[in-house]
Amino acid sequence: MKKESTRGWDAIVIGSGLGGLACAAYLCAAGKRTLVLEAHYVAGGNSQVFRRKIHGREYEFDVGLHYIGECGPDGLISGILRGLGLAERVVFRPLERDGYSTLVFPDFRFRVPAGWKKYRERLLETFPEERESLGRVVDIMMEVSAAGRLIQNGEVTYDQIIEKTPIFMQWGLRPVTELFSEHHLSPQASAVLLGEQGDYAVRPSKTPVALAAGLTDHYMRGAFYPEGGGQVLAARLIEAIRAYGGEVRTRARISKIRIENGKAVGVVLEKTGETIDAPIVVSNADLKRTALDLVGIEHFRPDTVERIQAYRMALPLFIVYLGLKMDLAAAGHPNTNYFIWGTYDIEGVYEKIESGEMSENMAYVTTATLKDPTNPHVAPEGYTNLQVMTLVPREYAMWHVDQGPAEAGNRYHLDKEYRRRKAELAERLIGEAESVIPGIGKHIDWQETATPVTQERFTRSTGGTSYGIEFAIDQSGPMRMGTRTEIPGLFLCGASMQSGHGIGGVLRSGVMAAGAILETDLLRAVQRGEVFGDCNLLPVLTDDWDPWRASQVRPAKAR
Repeated sequence: MKKESTRGWDAIVIGSGLGGLACAAYLCAAGKRTLVLEAHYVAGGNSQVFRRKIHGREYEFDVGLHYIGECGPDGLISGILRGLGLAERVVFRPLERDGYSTLVFPDFRFRVPAGWKKYRERLLETFPEERESLGRVVDIMMEVSAAGRLIQNGEVTYDQIIEKTPIFMQWGLRPVTELFSEHHLSPQASAVLLGEQGDYAVRPSKTPVALAAGLTDHYMRGAFYPEGGGQVLAARLIEAIRAYGGEVRTRARISKIRIENGKAVGVVLEKTGETIDAPIVVSNADLKRTALDLVGIEHFRPDTVERIQAYRMALPLFIVYLGLKMDLAAAGHPNTNYFIWGTYDIEGVYEKIESGEMSENMAYVTTATLKDPTNPHVAPEGYTNLQVMTLVPREYAMWHVDQGPAEAGNRYHLDKEYRRRKAELAERLIGEAESVIPGIGKHIDWQETATPVTQERFTRSTGGTSYGIEFAIDQSGPMRMGTRTEIPGLFLCGASMQSGHGIGGVLRSGVMAAGAILETDLLRAVQRGEVFGDCNLLPVLTDDWDPWRASQVRPAKAR
């Protein structure tokens, strides 16, 4: 017999990624009692962390938050937190302003500075023979990104921005490779301009100028990392949800979104069969699984089903997590990300990966120890927490797997060939990381790897991607799904929405979903600095607060 919920909810949010948590927090702040349901035992989605112990030594690794922009006083992320009364409860630590990322190429390195002026100057110093053409390309990217910010913040529509900024109409949705080609940029200069594009995982010929320019602009006001690790953002949003009358439940996987008389009316829990009613359901889960599995194609128009089925997912990641018996901070190592490119032909790198083969010309290296030395969980004193990752093919066959864990279960990790391929790729990536941090292979205290199959197991993302649907030209802007669906009462947020993936993108999607539900331009209000949450209701700050444990929430007692 199914258990019926005894508590009335105004809204249910499926999935505790930052988009879902932001949506729930704003709904609660507006007086709607909202329940967040998360399948995993820790809330946070791709922003969560996990911990490992070896011989009494503890490490804490970020799953998906490595560095973010928009965290200054006027930044989008700061504004969203401020609107919930959380601005003073999250501290952002800056990466090196003169080189928050270091691009490593076969013949030279380029340190990416914050600030468009400084960035432009360094590019022209690096490529003096291309000064005129490169300067013009950077100017176009600046103009396009400024227009893109107005669109993303809800200040203008696409039609309005075309009238105000003709350069956006000319270049915004064209491939960035056409911009480079028309201005006769060298392969080296083009590669530098695309050096951080692993952050969105789209091959250059499919990358709209607005996306390439927007990523650069995202960090031009500084690159940051939350003090206490990526889990802090989720934990603080959970505090707001609970303080403002909502609830978050972990270990609560959904089997079905209930549709009755053409409307969303609630959900069914997988293990217990419990039905929970609410007139509003928001899915922060994977877009394809939401529509095709949780709702069912019979409830959507045929053209909507065809559209969702046709979406391509972004390329997934392979990650190596390392605990090192070496102290990079004491050695004075710079607080910078490394993007290692073994070639200037970035298009060729994607060509190979998308054809189902591994590329040996791409790696990303980052260390949480340098980004946040105050966090006692990141690594033991004198040790270093480091991650190395790369993009990999979409095919399950790459990992000797026929089906993903969402369909076939979790026994894949016992397969010998699966383990062999992981070990082989990990060894190669560690070797590439040694080109920027020599000797790490001799100082490994802890090593663990994660494949796209791992990602799918924990987040149910189609194909194991961290980025949702691919943000390519034919899947960007209005070609993506909006927060409101054709089913009354059903809303969407997350990485596959028009606001895009990344921490800022998914937080924005959550605010937009809440605004659609509340029938108000909530994003504009947040951008104006309006505060909706009463910080006096939030719990008292304590020195022993642990965001990881605070994110392992259980149902509150009935009251």
